[in-house]
Amino acid sequence: LPTPEQALRGRPEPEFSVPSRHTVLGNPLLGPYPEGLEVADFGLGCFWGAERTFWQTEGVWTTLVGYQGGSTPNPSYEEVCSGLTGHTEAVRVVYDPKIVSYAELLKLFWESHNPTQGFRQGNDVGTQYRSAIYPHSPAQEKAAEASRESYQKVLTGSGYSTITTEILPAQGRTFYPAEAYHQQYLDKNPGGYCGIGGTGVSCPIGVAPAQG
Repeated sequence: LPTPEQALRGRPEPEFSVPSRHTVLGNPLLGPYPEGLEVADFGLGCFWGAERTFWQTEGVWTTLVGYQGGSTPNPSYEEVCSGLTGHTEAVRVVYDPKIVSYAELLKLFWESHNPTQGFRQGNDVGTQYRSAIYPHSPAQEKAAEASRESYQKVLTGSGYSTITTEILPAQGRTFYPAEAYHQQYLDKNPGGYCGIGGTGVSCPIGVAPAQG
């Protein structure tokens, strides 16, 4: 990954706007979100299919795709794909913890991709496809780390190598929404490319406590 000094300069303001509402769920894409909802950020390869996986989950209020974990402010898709911003393609999941727990979202995250591949996911190769979790609280961070440890055990038993997923606090790692055409891409393009594919190894239920 490029250092902050090596990364592209970026820009102080985004060059594009984000649609106001989710094309499937009908709720606003951007906050502030209603009281009682919580936010989770995940990177698991191409964000088109990843976003659909989460919006189809009961208890998820809205989703949006963007760029996270890098150094370039307000990057474009082309810049992220160059590998010179340090970002990964990410999905922001806004959910109701009374309906779906963070632990359940973690299970979905682990089972929806191969977290052992480093800077790639399947045939998609590049730093922007790396596996990542960006917790929004100490409770989320603890749950994410516990789930990684538990899933590593079952992956190792199934012949997979070491998990490469980065787990870093969301604080200080701005989530930059992606361009409008990326938002709910597979709803607008039902036959579009979806790179989502897991290992086939089940993540143990209850690998992490529900967020409190």
